[in-house]
Amino acid sequence: MAKMIIVPKVDSFDQLDKFNKIAIDCVPWPEQFPLKPAVSARLAHSDTAVFIRFDVMEQGVRAVCTEANGPVWEDDCVEFFVKDPASDHYYNFENNCIGTGLAARRLSRDEFTFLDELSASRIVRRASLPCQPVNIDGPQAWCLEIEIPFEILDCPKKPEMLLGNFYKCGDKTNQAHFLCWNPIETEKPDFHRPEFFGRMILEW
Repeated sequence: MAKMIIVPKVDSFDQLDKFNKIAIDCVPWPEQFPLKPAVSARLAHSDTAVFIRFDVMEQGVRAVCTEANGPVWEDDCVEFFVKDPASDHYYNFENNCIGTGLAARRLSRDEFTFLDELSASRIVRRASLPCQPVNIDGPQAWCLEIEIPFEILDCPKKPEMLLGNFYKCGDKTNQAHFLCWNPIETEKPDFHRPEFFGRMILEW
């Protein structure tokens, strides 16, 4: 059964105390990938954009990708996949811990186009770690904020509801891991499954 979250309306990230907090704590493939770092997301929206803040605490941090739309999922990475219920497409916004981003419009894992330069430039990202390669051995907390305009999401106006999921991964970290907000029922790791998206109800 899909999870649901109410997304409060705010003016900006300055009202972080009003954001709704969720735990990204589902480990869908525990036998292969049991690692479970502490990960949460805070979610809100304005009339024009979605606001997300990820907070992560883990044992060791790795990030080597500094090129936009590169393999950020191989690093310590947080992700937001989202779609308008009326659209066949979904969007994936993936960001490693140093703020390098990937953004694409998709029909599936293999059928996609990266956002054009103008659209991508409208996405705001702020990472707590410096934007340079990092390899930390030991406990490390980090956070990332991302602001995504509704216009990028096939929404001509602010929607009443979005479908989506939140993820944490690190394919080539010291211990690969895959976490999500809404459970995914597949045999192998696969985040590109809109049928397992949860519901996000936007307050007006």
